[in-house]
Amino acid sequence: MVRAALLTAVGAPLELTEIELPEPGPGQVRVRLAAAGVCHSDLSLSNGTLRTATPTVLGHEGAGTVTAVGEGVNSVRPGDAVVLNWAPACGACHLCGLGEPWLCERAADASTATYGSLADGTGVYPGLGVAAFAEETVVAERALVPLPAGVPLTSAALLGCAVLTGYGAVHNAARVRAGESVVVYGLGGVGLATLQAARIAGAGPIIAVDVSPEKEELALRHGATDFLLADDRTTGKAVRKLTGGHGADHAFECVGRADTIRAAWSATRRGGRTTVVGIGGKEEMVSFSALEIFYFARTLTACVYGNSDPAKDIPVLAEHVRAGRLDLEALITDRIALEEIPDAFARMAQGRGGRSLVVF
Repeated sequence: MVRAALLTAVGAPLELTEIELPEPGPGQVRVRLAAAGVCHSDLSLSNGTLRTATPTVLGHEGAGTVTAVGEGVNSVRPGDAVVLNWAPACGACHLCGLGEPWLCERAADASTATYGSLADGTGVYPGLGVAAFAEETVVAERALVPLPAGVPLTSAALLGCAVLTGYGAVHNAARVRAGESVVVYGLGGVGLATLQAARIAGAGPIIAVDVSPEKEELALRHGATDFLLADDRTTGKAVRKLTGGHGADHAFECVGRADTIRAAWSATRRGGRTTVVGIGGKEEMVSFSALEIFYFARTLTACVYGNSDPAKDIPVLAEHVRAGRLDLEALITDRIALEEIPDAFARMAQGRGGRSLVVF
């Protein structure tokens, strides 16, 4: 039996309980978690913004140590340090064949079947196929990436979602070049990682925007050259003033709300690119006039999981960590226990803090 934070029903508070995990079957691996990040997607799953089967163990951003492997597993062995991959590509579907593994048609398969059980035999689902809010988990071999040497195991959990998403948004989706201007809306874990990625790309100026004034120090520490308090009337003008009157070459929306998507679009220069990184609800509707689409000639695009291939991109991120260009520790604002996840959800909902990390 392992301790886990269980979502019994959508909208219900998480319950600390014990679940039973089977031994890994063919192609499966058992992992003892070292740490798990608390992501906004976990909050969205718990409150129904995103759909999930219940009861489920949430948590999809994690790292740990392999304790057992099933038949046919070749890429890892007991004792190996690994990062969990919540969107493992199958490598065989149409979209994988197009070279877009982040859009794999089968990436969510694991989340639709139970992976463990409660004491009374009730089946438990793994949140986003990973179930990292537990001391241990069992996942498919393809849901793991071996952790390169030189990266601390606990902070490496952030590579599994926030850092991979923010870095990929800048380097894979938007392809920011040195000297281009960037504005980032929303400074949670992903937004802060996006700032660091923009700095690594050599962007400038790098403008951070958030509703919370307490985020200014965090923003500057992560690479922002300027911080703006979000305001419907003044923020867009301030961005243009900081970019020579043009607007930013690149805007990144890391919130997932209609108003911030619209604000990011409006802060982008004519011919620039707005990249939506945040995940919003289906009721968040954004509208544009046909004339402004033509006149501004901006590109509006989504970014899924950083448009990344974790097996290729995590080693690149590890090299940035080793070289001191990427600071994982700076992203962590709170180190917590399993039972403190509801408090982390509350901070997130209020727009406070950066990334909370459950440390086992």
